[in-house]
Amino acid sequence: MTLEDLIKKINESAEELDFSSTRVYIENNIEMLKERKFLLNSNAREILKFVLERMESGYQPISRAELAAINTINMYAETFNLSGIKLTVKSNPQLFLRDDVTDYLNQNAWVILEGLKVIEKK
Repeated sequence: MTLEDLIKKINESAEELDFSSTRVYIENNIEMLKERKFLLNSNAREILKFVLERMESGYQPISRAELAAINTINMYAETFNLSGIKLTVKSNPQLFLRDDVTDYLNQNAWVILEGLKVIEKK
């Protein structure tokens, strides 16, 4: 993909308020965009600024595998499948050491994981 195509896709996705796609494009091409941020529209520039600040602070974005595990836990929590939750937690213990994981949990999963003492109460 050329730079012009990339900038066009980023600006279009930002205009359509598809911020997750915009963020993926930006994260995958961060080095190229740092020097050419003036070509981005205002929403895309704000997302670039946000991504750069997170990277500078040492934040590691959540991976697809981690997100899949969180979504699995959320689905199990909806049906109150405790054995499925325990199995998923047991196979992904490092996931719950991250502070930002709780942002992705639904209310049911939150309560169940607090009861299992996987996450701490706030």
